[in-house]
Parts: sequence; C-alpha cells; structure tokens
Amino acid sequence: MSKKLKNIGVISLFTVVSRVLGLVRDQLGAAVFGGSVFNDAFLTAFRVPNLFRRLLGEGALTAAFIPTLQEELRDRGEPGAFALLNKVASWLLVVTGALVAVAMIVFSQSRLIGGEESKWYLAADLTVIMFPYLLMVCLAAAFNATLNVLQRFTEPALSPVWLNVAMIASLVAAWKYFPGAELTQVHWLCAGVLIGGFFQMAVPAAVLARSGWQPRFELELAPRVRQIALLMAPGLFGTAIYQINTFVSGMLAFSLPEGSATMLFYANRLMELPIGVFAIAVSTVVYPLIAQHAVAGNFDAMAEDFRRGLRLILAINIPAAAGLALLSGQIVRVIYRHGEFTSANANAMAPLLALFAIGLPFFSINSLTVRAFYAVKDTTTPVKIAAIDFVVNLGLSLLLRHWLGAAGLVIASTTAIFVQMVLLQRALARRLPGMTLAPLRPTIGKILGATLAMSVVAIAGTYAPHLVWPGTKLADLLGLIVTIPLGVGVYGLVLWKLKVEGREEFEAIFAKVRSKFA
Repeated sequence: MSKKLKNIGVISLFTVVSRVLGLVRDQLGAAVFGGSVFNDAFLTAFRVPNLFRRLLGEGALTAAFIPTLQEELRDRGEPGAFALLNKVASWLLVVTGALVAVAMIVFSQSRLIGGEESKWYLAADLTVIMFPYLLMVCLAAAFNATLNVLQRFTEPALSPVWLNVAMIASLVAAWKYFPGAELTQVHWLCAGVLIGGFFQMAVPAAVLARSGWQPRFELELAPRVRQIALLMAPGLFGTAIYQINTFVSGMLAFSLPEGSATMLFYANRLMELPIGVFAIAVSTVVYPLIAQHAVAGNFDAMAEDFRRGLRLILAINIPAAAGLALLSGQIVRVIYRHGEFTSANANAMAPLLALFAIGLPFFSINSLTVRAFYAVKDTTTPVKIAAIDFVVNLGLSLLLRHWLGAAGLVIASTTAIFVQMVLLQRALARRLPGMTLAPLRPTIGKILGATLAMSVVAIAGTYAPHLVWPGTKLADLLGLIVTIPLGVGVYGLVLWKLKVEGREEFEAIFAKVRSKFA
C-alpha cells in the first residue's frame, strides 16, 4: 500500500500543478472575455471535440484497453504490449481522422441553417477550428494508458499541463497584442488548444519510444484488438450517455441569457479541482491494480484495494465538498473577480459552485465504481445505469431551467449523479458480494464528524474578516488564507483522534519521510 500511496502522491502533485495552471487559464479567460458571448461560444465549442475525446479516448477506449493490455503484458511481455499499442493507435488514427474531417465539413456549413442567433454560428466556426484537437488527444489517451499499465504515472499526470500552458500563452499574447479585438483573441485561444493537444500527444509518445516502443502503422484485427472493440461497444454507449448528458446541459446553458454557459463552466471547473487532484489520482492508480486482481481471479484482494481507494477518496472529497459550498462566495470573488468579470458575474456563479459541490463525493465514488465493473469486463451494467442517469438529468434540466435558470441545471445534474451512485453500488454488491460498502460505514461516520468540526471553522472564517473590512476583496482573501489551512488542520486532527481506519498506512509513509531527514 505504501507504493500505491506514493504513486497517488505523484499523480496528485502533478495534477495540483495542472489544476493551478487551469485556474490561471480560467482567470485569464474570465478577465479577457468576462461573461461575454465570445466566452460562451468558445466554451460551448470546446465541449464538442471534448465530447468525442471522452467517448473515443479517455472513456470507453481506456476502460477496455487497460485490462486487455494487462493480459497482453502478462502473456507476452513489453514487446506484445507495444505491438498491441501500435494496432490500437493505428485504428484510432483512422477512425478519429475520418471523424475530424466529417465534423469540420459539417460545422463549416452551419449558416445553411438560417434564422439562428449569431452566437450559434460563432460557436460552430470555433468548433471547426478546434476539432483536430480530438485526433491528437485520443492518441495521447492510448499512450498514457500504456504508461499507466507499465507503472509510469508521472508523464500521464503531466498531460493536462501542456494544454493549460499553451492556452495561457495564447491568452496572454492575445490580450497584449490584440486588446479589444475579441474575435481575434478567441481565435488565438483556439490556436492554443491545438498547440496544447500536440504536446499532450507528443510527450508520452516520446517517453514510450525511449522505453523501447517503435511506432508502426498496423491495421490488423488481431484477437485482442477485436476484444477491445467488443468491450468498447457497450462502454462507448455508456460513456456516450454520460457525455451527451453533460453536453446537453452545456447546450441548455448556452440557450439561457448571455454569461450562463460561462458561469456554469467555471463553477464546474472549480468543483472538479478536488476530483482531479485526488479522486482521479486514486482511481488511476487503483484501477490497474483491481484489474490485475480481476484477471487473476483474486476478488478478495480486489475488494480490499477497492475499499481502500474509496476510503482515500471520501476522506478528501467529503470535506472538500463542504469547504467549497461554505466558501463559494469568497472563492469565486478572489479567483475570478478581475477585468471583464463583474460583481454580477461573481454573484451568479457562487450559488452554482455550492450546488455543484454537493455532488462531489457522489461523483468521486462513481468514478472508481464504474472502473470496478470494467475491471471484471462488465461494461453493460454501467450502460444501463447511465441511461437512467441521462433520463433523470434531462427531465429535471428541462423542468427546472425555466424556473431556476443555470441553478436548475446544476440541481438536475447533482440529483442524477446521486441516483447513479445508489444504483451502481447496489449492482456492484449483487455481482461481487465482497465489494459491499458496509465495512466503510464507521469510516464515513468519522469523516462526517471531522467535516462538521471543520465546517464550524469555515463558517466563522467566512464572516470574521468582513467585520473588520466589510465587503472588500482583502476580507475575502484573508478569510481564505486563514480559514482553509485552519479548517484542514482541525479536520485532520479530529480525524486522527477518531482513529480513522487506514491511518497506519499514512503513518508508515510519514515515518519513511522522517527517517530520510533524520
């Protein structure tokens, strides 16, 4: 477990770097464009290649590819694994290349549909520019999955950094050299996406090449390529349901008054920070392990690693959700209230962040639970549950957006995520009785108790600075600087005193660190 925690720490560290850069990117985007139609159109257009990226790259492909690659590595070693990668990458290149060409042609003809608002044509034009990003990032997903199977986690964790750096550079250049020219600025931002996508693909490819991989174009339908395709089919449908779910929410937000799509996107990005920093890091490390246990038929070890992963996820994401909800106003004002991003924008975004935060623990649990199904090559059950999730979200979104606007969309999404979590856990316990969450109940109780103590600190920190400097950015900033570390300290102390399960694993890590500096 010590090695697993070390790998999780490595991924978390580089993911923190990536997420910080992502926040800088969002800050710059908000400062340059604010809640304008250009920002709405860019963020909406960027959803389109990302939708297919998650379908063909990081979604169904990765879920089907990793267990099959584990088997190939076990049976034929690295040469066999690299040969399988060549076949998969070749098919990806053909399929995504064709999809990119068709999509660019279709979206370039958007004005053949007359009578729409100009923002829809702008979004279509930006989609044409950014669609080649899909091809590069899908190949990057295959390369990064291979590195994870080979127990190399650093380079894949760095992948989002290249995109963020490129987009930051393009935003800075656009702001400096084309002030006030919003259309030119947004075109520069699209160019940053393409440059970042290239580095996301090229860096892991170079690392694999140094490890002995020799890229070849091979369109051979080998047995394990067919196996991946068969595993992907239901998984692709399930991922499609989830991603279309998210995409439809984005489109509904784009149809609301100007700025709604931007506020929804930025609030969701802040909510994803603790998911990306820790929950996805845990899932990335645990998934190859539980897949390995599943291949060996050792379901007791699989259940143990699964629960350890969930315990780590919940220990971080339950207090993170409470903190984000309670401090949402200050967080939004400190991070985004600059340049063209107005006080009205901040006031509209803060409630969305608080509502998104409520669903954070449920989303984190779902991330690892779905991978547990994939580890035993059951891609059908998550599809059926995802279909129910889609119906719940779409129905509630259409109902609530008229009454509550963007907040209604977030409430619908959070409700659907909770329903999905309940259904996934029940189905997993039926399929693998040893995977029940009952042993985690004492841990969850202790986490909730420590979170309650932390919340008292957060509430006090929310109001205290404003008694001295009412309504100022200084009060918000000082409140966050003091409240967050103090709240984390109180949470950790209470959790430790409650003797939360698994703390001996952290004690072993700390002992090793102390011994190195002794």
